Amino acid sequence: MTKTQSLSHLTVLVSGASVAGPALALNLARLGARVTVVEKAPELRGGGFAVDFRGHVHRTVLTSMGIWDEIHARQTHMGRQTVVDADGNPRVDLPAELMSGDVEIFRGDLAQLMYERTKDEVEYVFDDSIASLTEDSQGVDVTFERGAPRRFDLVVGADGLHSHTRRLTFGDESRYLRFFDHYVAGFDIPNHLGLDRTGRVYSEPGRAIVVANYDGDPDRAGALLVFRSEELSYDRRDVAAQKRILMERFDGMGWEVPDVLKALDEADDLYFDAIAQIHVDRLTKGRVALLGDAGYGATMGGMGTGVAIVGSYVLAGELALAGGDFRTAFAEYETRIRDFAKGCQKISGNAGPFFAPPTERRIRSRDRMYRVLASRPLARFFKKLTEKAATDIKLREYPY
Repeated sequence: MTKTQSLSHLTVLVSGASVAGPALALNLARLGARVTVVEKAPELRGGGFAVDFRGHVHRTVLTSMGIWDEIHARQTHMGRQTVVDADGNPRVDLPAELMSGDVEIFRGDLAQLMYERTKDEVEYVFDDSIASLTEDSQGVDVTFERGAPRRFDLVVGADGLHSHTRRLTFGDESRYLRFFDHYVAGFDIPNHLGLDRTGRVYSEPGRAIVVANYDGDPDRAGALLVFRSEELSYDRRDVAAQKRILMERFDGMGWEVPDVLKALDEADDLYFDAIAQIHVDRLTKGRVALLGDAGYGATMGGMGTGVAIVGSYVLAGELALAGGDFRTAFAEYETRIRDFAKGCQKISGNAGPFFAPPTERRIRSRDRMYRVLASRPLARFFKKLTEKAATDIKLREYPY
């Protein structure tokens, strides 16, 4: 790295410590930047859904970041998932490589390993969030909900689909969020099916449930619920209201659903959100940039974690090539990541209908299609097809 490529003169505030934030912090810290990550949660969030990586682009970036081997060491080793009927009889097997990519890891484990890599070089501020941003020609003045005001050269919103940073800088979420007619929920349940790194998928028209065990824990499994719906009005902080919605929507459903709903009543880790995408007109404005789900998010099925990791690599790398000139770097970041992110988003639009087809006929059609695609002659072709979007970007040589 040459002197002009070092970012030691640059101070960057990153909002969000899920995956995109720590990934950017890791890449910026490698280049010498002084990074602060602010996270509204009181501590690093564990658990979460399993996320996967696939194809040579993901591998190149993760290897450069020095975490490819660590991801493998903490991977889920998830096996095949089986679509079943109401009696639990198998209808079609979905091989692991089709559902879990080349390697799969829990989102919380991924965040933890990147935090461990950066905690001695990066300042992490938990239990706080940005209150306001005021930009001038020399930097950004930031006030916080709890901490004292500070000044930074750049601010990056890596705070998810419902980004507060995006709202402060780019306007209300309603301008950018596209709802895809489905909702998804996830929570831990007892492993009453005795699963060992396998999953079961059960669908009825407009609703579906997945019960899976990703980590080999004999006592614990995870439930994923998907249902088709008009757009709902609810308080995202009101967990009890979200549970009531799920109870109503899945009432009377067959298979193991009654036991899953009993576990839902006691769950303290519920995730509930619309299946949606974020489409912004631009990813940067002045000294503020959006990264990951904040800029090009998809709730599920769009390889959002992989896109966020690649985006962090490109954003930090472009800042280095530009010697910290954010105008040049932000323009290149926009150019290089936008089409890649959009290509991955296109895949996610099928997530809801895949799990919860609207009719019995569509359910049978889905099962027939995946029975053919999962067969040995077509499995390799289908794997390449799923990797196409993940590899549709040409990485530049960055001075890491």
